[in-house]
Amino acid sequence: MTTVEDTFRRRLLDGMAASIEQNGYHNTTIADIVRHARTSRRTFYEHFPSREECFAALFVEANAEMIRRITAAVDPKAPWQEQIRTAVEAWVACAESAPTITLSWIRDLPSLGAATRPLLRNMMEAFIEMVLTLCDTEELRAAGIRPVTREEAIILLGGLRELFASTLEDGGKPTDIREVAARSAIALLGQQIS
Repeated sequence: MTTVEDTFRRRLLDGMAASIEQNGYHNTTIADIVRHARTSRRTFYEHFPSREECFAALFVEANAEMIRRITAAVDPKAPWQEQIRTAVEAWVACAESAPTITLSWIRDLPSLGAATRPLLRNMMEAFIEMVLTLCDTEELRAAGIRPVTREEAIILLGGLRELFASTLEDGGKPTDIREVAARSAIALLGQQIS
């Protein structure tokens, strides 16, 4: 059941997202957020102590949704290359649905300093766990692919994030990286064949 408080919180998070899309995070003000949310500063402060906390909450929710969508897209009974391709394509589709927000997560959230490091680590850990889980299926084991290590998952995720960010910053689109990202992930994970 959605409460009035949940509705206001959702509107504020959507207002933050709209303002980032329009102005970028660093140019977003609380006034922008409440204008997009069609609510007041008082309501904002009832839900978030600061702009940074609202920003962080937006990304916690967005990352959880991205992980859910990627996990749901992958059929663990499909051939292993198809599983990897599907996971990468789902990641690209999520990023494509909100490219400015995804870029802000990659570039702006770390710029908030030490206070956000635990949050960033927790979010990365959730993605690492997703990769470890998705790469530990009967189909992959039957193909002789050993489980992916945590370090290999970090390399894969870091590479995909940087490829996405640099492509957007250079004027490209998320879909520009779909094929090279899928091939690279398949090559990296295919090296796990024992």
